[in-house]
Formats: sequence, structure tokens, C-alpha cells
Amino acid sequence: MPNQPQTEHPNPRSRGLDRKSTLALLRLLNAEDRRVPAAVARAIPSIARAVDAIVRAFESGGRLIYAGAGTSGRLGALDAAECPPTFGVSPSKVRAVLAGGRRALDHAVEGAEDSASQGARDLATLRAGPKDVVVGLAASGATPYVAGALRQARRRGSTTVLVTTNPRPPLARLARIVIVADVGPEALAGSTRLKSGTAQKLVLNMLTTASMARLGRVYDNRMVYVALTNSKLRRRGLRLLADTAGVTEPVASRALARARGQLPAALVMLKAGVNYEEAQRRLARAKGHVRRAIESASAPPAAPSSRPRRSRKITGRTKPRG
Repeated sequence: MPNQPQTEHPNPRSRGLDRKSTLALLRLLNAEDRRVPAAVARAIPSIARAVDAIVRAFESGGRLIYAGAGTSGRLGALDAAECPPTFGVSPSKVRAVLAGGRRALDHAVEGAEDSASQGARDLATLRAGPKDVVVGLAASGATPYVAGALRQARRRGSTTVLVTTNPRPPLARLARIVIVADVGPEALAGSTRLKSGTAQKLVLNMLTTASMARLGRVYDNRMVYVALTNSKLRRRGLRLLADTAGVTEPVASRALARARGQLPAALVMLKAGVNYEEAQRRLARAKGHVRRAIESASAPPAAPSSRPRRSRKITGRTKPRG
């Protein structure tokens, strides 16, 4: 069928799927999955354009907003949820709208994806604007809910991005940047939770990880903004701090205590040899970019006033002191 999305085409390599042995089934699925990284690699130029747009959005006070339905929408919601604990950003900075709302996270609400008007309303609720990047997630490239969200985003002046696995996506006209990971037909025709879902997850990983690295929310290849919210993460953070700063764990522990448990500030203190207050000032000037904060010079002390001091006079003569 000419209008049938590629995700629904029958895959000649998986014919007779229901007659295969367990090992043969798994080898087939694994062989199909191996096609995904190559498809994503071909899309890297478009992914890079989207990353640059996201970095500009964050630097100007904007947000990253995902919009999707079904598997695609759940992947967007997952990526948004993981950004605050991984990169220390406010939950308001990476948002996701999902056809069917929160209930659709763990229940199939398949009919919800047919409503373009609901996509537009959900985007309007977030008050998307010119500083924001709105990423539509649609394996087929044709989901009405995503179409409504992207149209609303365009009307509000947001930068629009489409992530799809359909090489000819109808929604391409609504997006400034189109990311196509052409993974070919699914082993199980129409099941976009397979290669298409994997490809979208890889793309989302790249969008946020690369953007946060560009913004200095990592140092070298370490999660220096990781939230120290439980004992496992506190131990991990302490080891990370000691290793990155090149100090012993007791030294790192004392620095972390002086930094009031703030890992980025503790790292700046140890790497730059400054106190907590100066580390905070440097991070503020660098807008949270850890490497720039470490490598920046301390703010010079305030210069003394150049205004001449006025002499104290008493009527008739200057009174000698003492």
C-alpha cells in the first residue's frame, strides 16, 4: 500500500516468525536490533542540529519539551524524568506531554493518539514559547496527537523537531529539524516497540546527554550533577568526587560537607583550591558550567573608593587629634 508507513511493512527476513524455535527467534530479533545503531549513525547530522538548538534554548532560559503517543511518548516521558537526577536540572526544564496523560504511562490509551486538538491543548498548557524546543516523537511520522502539538509549537514560535523511523514522514513539514532513523520494517510488523523504540531511545539519549555535556552539566565524562538522594548515590558521588579531584575519600568527604552536599561546588573547591562561597560565585558566573567555573579566575576584590576623604572641620580651625 503506497500510504502504509514503513513500520507496518512485512519484513521478509522474519517470515515464519511463529514457527521458529526460541533460539532462532532470539537470533533473528538480535540481528534486526543490530541494524539500529547504524540507522541512528546516519541521522547524526540532524541530531547535531537539534542538540545545538537545545543548548541555545537552555542558555536563553528555554526548555526542552517532548510530545508523543504510545511507546514514543513513554520514551519521551522517561527521558524527561531522568534528566533532573542525572544532570541536576530543574524538572521544569525538560518536560513531556503524552497522549492519554499520566495514565498512559502504564496503561495503553491507544485512541488518545488520534486527537490533534488534544496535542495542541497539552502543548498550550505548558505555555510553549519562542525560547523552547519542542520534539515530536512519532515512529510512523504521522501521529495526529504529535501533529497537533507541533502545529501549536510553531504558532508559538518554538523550534520544532521531529524524531521518526519513517523515511517519508508526513509530519516533516511541521518540523524545522527532522531526525529520521531508518531502521527498516519491524520483525513483528507494526510493533514499533522493537527497532523503532530502540532507535528513538538512542536518539533521546544523544539529545539530552550531548546537550548537557555542552552546557557543562558533566565534567570530563562524569555525572558531577548527579543527585545524592540515597545511600548508593551518596557513595557513588563520594567516589566520583575523590577520583575526579585526585584526592582521598576522606578529603573528598570533608569538601562535600563544606559544600553542603553539593557535588559541583565541592569539585570546584577541590580543583580550583577555593572556598565554598567562591565556588558558588564561580558556578553562578559560569551558569552552572563546571569546567568553566574551575578554570575561571576568581573575581577581583572590590577596588577602594577613589573619592577623596573629607577633612573633619570645626568652626575656626581644624581640631588636632589627641
